[in-house]
Amino acid sequence: MAKSDNVTIDNLIERAKVYLTEEDIAFIERAYQFADYAHRDQYRKSGEAYIIHPVQVAGILVDLKMDPVTIAGGFLHDVVEDTDVTLEDLEKEFSKEVAMLVDGVTKLGKIKYKSKEAQQAENHRKMFVAMAKDIRVILIKLADRLHNMRTLKHLPPEKQRLKANETLEIFSPLAHRLGISTIKWELEDTALRYLNPQQYYRIVQLMKQKRNQRETNIEEVISEVNKQLKEVNIEADLSGRPKHLYSIYRKMVKQNKQFNEIYDLLAVRVIVDSIKDCYAVLGIIHTCWKPMPGRFKDYIAMPKPNLYQSLHTTVIGPKGDPLEVQIRTKEMHEIAEYGIAAHWAYKEGKQLNKGGKKSFEEKLTWFREILEWQNETHDAEEFIESLKIDLFSDMVYVFTPKGDVIELPSGSVPLDFAYRIHTEIGNQTIGAKINGKMEPLDYQLKNGDIVEVMTSKHSYGPSQDWLKITQTSQAKNKIRQFFKKQKRDENIAKGKELVDKEIRALGIEPKEVLTEDNLSRVYERFNFVNEEDLYAAVGYQGITAALIATRLTDKIRQQREKDQDMAQTIQEVNNEAKAKQQHKKDSGVIVEGIDNLLVRLSRCCNPVPGDTIVGYITKGRGVSVHRLDCPNVQTEEAKERHLHVEWEKNQYQKQYHVDLEISGYDRRGLLNEVLQAVNETKTNITHVNGKSDRNRIAVIQITILIYNTEHLRKIVDRIKQIKEIYTVTRTVQ
Repeated sequence: MAKSDNVTIDNLIERAKVYLTEEDIAFIERAYQFADYAHRDQYRKSGEAYIIHPVQVAGILVDLKMDPVTIAGGFLHDVVEDTDVTLEDLEKEFSKEVAMLVDGVTKLGKIKYKSKEAQQAENHRKMFVAMAKDIRVILIKLADRLHNMRTLKHLPPEKQRLKANETLEIFSPLAHRLGISTIKWELEDTALRYLNPQQYYRIVQLMKQKRNQRETNIEEVISEVNKQLKEVNIEADLSGRPKHLYSIYRKMVKQNKQFNEIYDLLAVRVIVDSIKDCYAVLGIIHTCWKPMPGRFKDYIAMPKPNLYQSLHTTVIGPKGDPLEVQIRTKEMHEIAEYGIAAHWAYKEGKQLNKGGKKSFEEKLTWFREILEWQNETHDAEEFIESLKIDLFSDMVYVFTPKGDVIELPSGSVPLDFAYRIHTEIGNQTIGAKINGKMEPLDYQLKNGDIVEVMTSKHSYGPSQDWLKITQTSQAKNKIRQFFKKQKRDENIAKGKELVDKEIRALGIEPKEVLTEDNLSRVYERFNFVNEEDLYAAVGYQGITAALIATRLTDKIRQQREKDQDMAQTIQEVNNEAKAKQQHKKDSGVIVEGIDNLLVRLSRCCNPVPGDTIVGYITKGRGVSVHRLDCPNVQTEEAKERHLHVEWEKNQYQKQYHVDLEISGYDRRGLLNEVLQAVNETKTNITHVNGKSDRNRIAVIQITILIYNTEHLRKIVDRIKQIKEIYTVTRTVQ
């Protein structure tokens, strides 16, 4: 896959013409033009026009040879999130299908969450659910993430690390499970560069030092294999395969090895025409060089769940170093590089006729289980943690007594195996035989184990302890479902009692928050049909009572905190006012409804009689009086502390500070003329400051003492009469 960040729309269209019709090309060109207009005047952190990003994303999708709807989704994936375009606009302009794909990758940025982690989890949850309905959602998202990682250098270091870590936790494992190795490796290597740059560049340097030696060894191996293959008339394409930086780094960390202790940096890939030729080549390789015990894997007979097929063997190479050899057909190679994208329905006639679409769907059953987990897991962060365990952790491969391979997350136990086979088998489990020997239900399964589950129709079903023993979300959810069905009434009563108890623990009476509107808001938030389902879920531990109580009381707690904070502040103000009453200065301002309150005029905007003013309650400093147009009291938080205030009458004997900024052409005598004009109005000046720039624009800042806004207006009018004065403004600090 091309790694250039400079794919132009013309390059993209030329590459798309290789496999798309003229009608398809017209469709994706229209999507590009729509996105180009929607993102006009928008720029990325790099300073480039924003449309460059959607073009690169669509270009990656063209490299994967995706259908025109997906490519259009790549062009349009950010328009709903970053512009005024709506999903309805997309559906009207293009199709419901395009709108659905864009919706699947659009973040939930307009919803407020308690934390960034919760918001990110909800974004991922939405993406996974959309992806379970249409897998093209994640292909667009992977292309989006790949280009973002290629341009990560334009972000600050903290954001670089956050993005890189999220890539390793979520997106790289997803690319792996979908078999798209061409994206997986680039995501991992780029993430390593930002998470551990010292090790990244060290490995790069060490790889460069040994490159010539490796290339010589690889050429020797390829030459020998080609010679042997010609003798048996097998056509093959041989190439050296460099080991990816992240896989070297992981091996160094997991096996606690130094770079010079890793010997399998050499790899040769052999691509042939048929499966028969794959096994013939394997025989030739093992004839030429001695195979290493335990290092042969047949993924052709037993494909990986992500559809990957290949023969892997490691032999002692010509120089005595381990040499890995991969043997596969051309079709297997395409699937290994592009995974699920190579099977997409748009190419159904070419790729899926052999096995049929049904067979293709069955191979991705793990993917469809996401919808089931979505229905059973009501907390977004818990949902993502479940995915990390079930989809993204290391896997263990075990066998049924009939020889079928079952894939489970590492650390799984016989109960996880039983529930993976069938819900009823799991519910009726009473024991398990591993390799013909009885083992406890918490036995950790190992690669190659043959698992036989012992069941009984007279079993009483799961116990609560099984929730602690099992590792997979699938098993835990099915156990919870059992308790949910068996003891619904009991769980409802127990759940209500637990929720009431948690609400009281927060200092709130349940009747205050258990209103119909409030309950419906919360049970809809967690995808329950009604409040009984919510209470039942709490009863069988499907969701915690504390979480429900927190959601039910969030509004009343926030209001109480505001009221308490305001009351405390007013009390502090009054206490301080009494303590300082003898030293109190006369501000000339009356606070409506409150006596003996410490009042001061704010220095940021220096209000004077005649200005429209507002009081602002401060902590420890009484009431601060601001001009109503002062930006420091315009925030929503500040408005909650506003008080009504007004000027006292007969303010003509009291003077107030006002800051003025005067700009004009910097000429000789300008400052003297300004000061003289102010003196002519019989006004005291308490501070003067002046400067000029290279364009000869002078800026004079003065602080004067005035009686009211009428007095101020006369001073400003007089200054404006001075020749070459441009502006006179009242400043706010």
